[in-house]
Amino acid sequence: MYIMSGYHRLRASLVLLAGSVVLFGLCAQTPLKAQPLEPLNSPIHRLSAEHCRECHREIYNEWAASMHAKSTALYSPIHEAMYRREVGDPRQDGQTTRNGAFPVCLQCHAPSAAMDGRTKLDALPVYGEGVTCVTCHTMKSYQGIHAHEGGQMNLGIKAYSFSEVLQGPSGRVFSTRFIPPPPRGIEAIVPTFHPFPMEGNAALLRSADACLGCHDQRNNPHGVPLCMTGAEFRQSSTFNCQQCHMPVVDGRVSHNFYGGYDTAMLRRSVILTMQAAREQDSIEVNITLQNMLPHNMPTGAPFRNAFLRVSAYDSFGILVWANFRQHPLPEDPKAMLMLTLVDEDGKPAPPPQAKAIGTDTRLQPHESRDFLYQIPAQNVAVVRTELYYDLLLPAMKVMFDNVPDDLKQARVIAKSEQRIY
Repeated sequence: MYIMSGYHRLRASLVLLAGSVVLFGLCAQTPLKAQPLEPLNSPIHRLSAEHCRECHREIYNEWAASMHAKSTALYSPIHEAMYRREVGDPRQDGQTTRNGAFPVCLQCHAPSAAMDGRTKLDALPVYGEGVTCVTCHTMKSYQGIHAHEGGQMNLGIKAYSFSEVLQGPSGRVFSTRFIPPPPRGIEAIVPTFHPFPMEGNAALLRSADACLGCHDQRNNPHGVPLCMTGAEFRQSSTFNCQQCHMPVVDGRVSHNFYGGYDTAMLRRSVILTMQAAREQDSIEVNITLQNMLPHNMPTGAPFRNAFLRVSAYDSFGILVWANFRQHPLPEDPKAMLMLTLVDEDGKPAPPPQAKAIGTDTRLQPHESRDFLYQIPAQNVAVVRTELYYDLLLPAMKVMFDNVPDDLKQARVIAKSEQRIY
């Protein structure tokens, strides 16, 4: 007859004890079948991400550092500047757009507040949390942004049907809980059901549909498309958004939602190569930019832009030539990658007042483009090319005094350098 050792008796006891504790908790608190749950006697869309943090600490920390968590006018300086200019105070209820409508931007930037028809974003913690856990994990199905009667767009939360039951990226309704190990490294492993009702919805959460409600297209009041990532994406899409913006890190899907605020992400977006050769009294420079993205570069907000700086230095490292001194927009327009919006007279206009799209010099999905420069050869020892990414256009940096300086600084995301002989 097999007699259990003290080690195995202790391990078995711990497993039984842990199972009893978990089963008691399930019987006393959480029914085994999924049913609508209203924490704190309120609808589930008011559930703060703080509740999710208890079990999903690593995911919570990633989300909390992301722009999804900082999407509201309470925490995004650029969005706040735009919001105050077009709507009003994000800490006051009853705010409307210039035509008296409920601010459509809240449907993406503060979806929980939009569900309640509120504009006072500090009224509940979840309102200020932006695109929070339950925003994405209660989306049931995607109807598209063009499914509205009368031709108006269904943007953000309006593009989805929502459930009172949490939606997961797989079909699992229970996971494995690890009991903290006692001495000698003993641990008990028992199945435990999610504390909130949950059902699998991989068809939505593992596809681009989970993102397109907010990231497909956004028109201004005059019908001019401003953000058009969805239309750009559909030109080339053998990818989905999550493959790049929610990569697998340490065996787990990241919830940092990397994008235009992340320099490391931007550095992977474009390949820059340069060939420079001396030709008599000049140096012929051929720069190639290859867009590695399945959408335009830059994409999203129409004031995001990128530009090339081409410079030449002598053997002492002193600048002897550059394609611009202050900014390429007036000095070297071909170096700009940007979307231009215009008024009825064809003059540049801010996004809310634009009547048409002017020029669009952004890199198209997977496009490769050459830029040619001719530099006087005298004293040139090194030629350098840098690609900068900028969240704002120059005029907006002056206009928005409250935006921090670090967000006004253009960042180098690609560069190449060559010695001239």
